[in-house]
Parts: sequence; structure tokens; C-alpha cells
Amino acid sequence: MNDRHSAPGHACDDRLDPDDRLDPGHGLDPGHGLDPGHGLDPGHGPEGEGEGPGSGQERDHRRLGRALGLFDTDPLIGAGLPYWLPDGAIVRHTLEEYVRETERAAGYRHVYSPVLGKRELYEISGHWAHYSEDMFPPMELGAEQVVLRPSLCPHHALIYRSRSRSYRELPLRIAELGGMYRSEPSGVLGGLTRVRAIQLNDAHVFCTLEQAVDEARAALALIARAYADLGIRASRHRLSLPGEGGKYVADPELWRRATALLREVLDGAGVAYEEAEGEAAFYGPKIDVQITDRAGREATLSTVQIDFHQPERFDLHYVGADGAKHRPVMVHRSVLGSVERVVAHLIEEHGGAFPVWLAPVQLVVLPVSQAQRDAAEELVGRASAAGLRAELADPEQGSLGARVRAARLAPYQAVIGEREARAERAALRLRDGRRPGELPVGDLVGRIAERAAARGTALWD
Repeated sequence: MNDRHSAPGHACDDRLDPDDRLDPGHGLDPGHGLDPGHGLDPGHGPEGEGEGPGSGQERDHRRLGRALGLFDTDPLIGAGLPYWLPDGAIVRHTLEEYVRETERAAGYRHVYSPVLGKRELYEISGHWAHYSEDMFPPMELGAEQVVLRPSLCPHHALIYRSRSRSYRELPLRIAELGGMYRSEPSGVLGGLTRVRAIQLNDAHVFCTLEQAVDEARAALALIARAYADLGIRASRHRLSLPGEGGKYVADPELWRRATALLREVLDGAGVAYEEAEGEAAFYGPKIDVQITDRAGREATLSTVQIDFHQPERFDLHYVGADGAKHRPVMVHRSVLGSVERVVAHLIEEHGGAFPVWLAPVQLVVLPVSQAQRDAAEELVGRASAAGLRAELADPEQGSLGARVRAARLAPYQAVIGEREARAERAALRLRDGRRPGELPVGDLVGRIAERAAARGTALWD
């Protein structure tokens, strides 16, 4: 090969076929994108990585998600019931573990509860009277009727009620990543954003009235931190209030108290917000954290609510310092909302080039020829042992340039030629086009593992 094409200090460049060389400014030759049938625009990358303008259609998660092998649907399973493919399952699992870890650090305790409940449960909670049109019909089991749950709140109220509680236990923070079901009309279903089977990141804090504002404000802080780690941004915060003609609980004092507390939460957090009538839950007002997709469509991702209704309906109590029974306040909060909706937004926001810690494949190792395959396999093994998701791009898959292009969404690519194999090093290139150069394989694995553990959206220091 002619070394005059190589950038100083970047040994991998001289192994690329002349027509496959990468543009130093962008990391991709403008003429070489993914196959147009894959629906990926080669000019698009994650924020801060040479991002192109991108239209809503080009970033549509339904198109990208299938092209990237993240999820799909089948008419025999049914509309609004997507299934997750291996790479999509990695993203989902990583998100779920992230939120569990974040919640544990914030003092939450995790539970599991069944996706079914007797109809009576939802009559007590108020869902049957105010929300039954969005629920699946009851199933007859002998003399009982059971229902696929439309929310996790009633189950968590019963978990709280399962034994006597003392004021010393409060705030009691209960969290769950659980399934729930909504009987959505077929006309509103779409990809992952509107589905009938939902995996919800949900939590309920049972606390005293004096603790409610601080707990709700802490929930907003968790949401802000998660958005930063995921590389997404809220378009606005909305205080959702009841409107005319809606099916709302008829208790003006309940609404007044809960609304006043939520305003205090928002004002104290210094968060700008807008009030919107007709957007409240049937049992109380809520703070909605809104996101906007590439097509300009707005949706609610995260919520925080202060609820006086459910504790009263389920007759919840705690024993206070005075020895008397008192009613707790129930703070509902969801940091990521539904797993389906947040993944849809991440696909569109990042164009499939997920942050390092979320990427289905974090490191692709590319031996220049079969002679370096053993060294490449050893690097893949070391990376996997360090907890990274690494793959080998075998020379049989095509030229080095073709393999680099095929791996363009992976955050890191490590090229191993004859010189690197002898020195137990690899030439590293980043998804954004930067080339840190040759690194000892141990240092390379350690640096990438540090970035993945740190989360966030940065690729390199």
C-alpha cells in the first residue's frame, strides 16, 4: 500500500483500499453509507458526532428499529405487541439495569407484582369507574373476574397495606419495572410509542405530608440525571390539570391540595413550566416531562404525581409518633416512563448510534487479514471479560474499508495489522471520526470500560 495516504501516527489508514478510505473530517467517505434499503442516512450520528440535519422520516424509529434489528412485529402476535430482537433486548436490558441501579442508590426497594388483578381491585382504585374504556375486558375464572392491569399503582398500595407501618419507615419508596396493558384502538398504534403491552418504570413513595414535596422534587432530579446520561432533553415541563367534561374524581379539596404541592415542587426546583387543563390523571394533577421527536410530535415520557386519592381508597395508614393512625401521601413517579417509548425516542434522537453504555455492540475488532485473527480474538475475549460487548469483524466479511463502514454505528473500532499484532496493540478509531492511534490492548480495553461505566454521551476524554 502507498503510505502517502496515511495520517501520521495512525497505522490503520494504510490498510484501507483506496476507494474505501475514510474522510478524516467525518469518519466516513461521503459516498459510502449503509445500503439505502436500511433506511440509515450516512450523515447522521449522535449528538456531538457530526450530526446531519436529519428529517423525521429518516429518523423514524419504526424504520430504523427494524433496519438495525432492534424490534419487529408479526400479525399473528397482534398489533401493538412488538417483540424485541437480540440487539434491542440488549438496549432494553441495559436501560432496565440502569434504572434499577439509579433507584437503589436513591433509596428505592424493588418489588414484583402480578400483571393480573381481580376486577374488584380496580373498582376500589377507581380505574374501573374512570378508566375502563382503556382496559381489556375481564376474564372469567370460575366465579371471579380478573383483569389485565392498566397500572401498577393498586398493587403497590396493597404491598404497602400488607402490614402495619410506622412513621419511622417513611418515606417508603417502592419501585418496579412491570408489565401493564392498555386497550389502545388500532388506529393510534405505532411502533414502540403506542403499544398495548407496556413495560413501565414505575415507583410509589409512601410518605408524610411534610415529606411529599421533597420526595417529588427528588424524583424530578432523578429524571434530569437520567436524561443527561441518555443524551436526551426535555422539551418542556407541564403541570397537567383537570379539564371540563373529563372523568375525574369529584373531590375539589383533593385537587386543590395536590395542585398547590406540585406548584411548590416546580417553583422550588426552578423549573419553568406550563399549565394544561384536561391532561391530569383521573385521580389527581401531575407533572409531565415532555419530549419532542424529530417530526415535531410531543409526548409525555416521565411523570411525577402527588396523590391523596389512592391512600384514601385503600384506607392506608401509618402509626405516627403520637401513637395514632395517620394517612400517608402517595407520590407516583416514573423516571423513564415506558421502556418502549424511551427506546423509540433514543433510536430517533441518536439515529441508532447509541451512547457507549447503551450500544448493543460497543467495540468491533477488525483484523486486517486472517494472520491477525488470533490477536483480534484475544482482544475480543479481553473486552468481553471486562464487561464490554465486543465483536470480531472477520476478513471474510469483506475489505477492511467495507467492514469499517458496516461497523459505523459502533462507538469504537480497533484495527489490528501485522505491526499491532506483534506489539500487542491496536489502532483505535472512534465513531465520530477521531483516531486516538495505537494503544496497548490492555489500555484500550480499560479506557473503553471506563467510558461505559461512566455512562453519559462522551466517547473519549
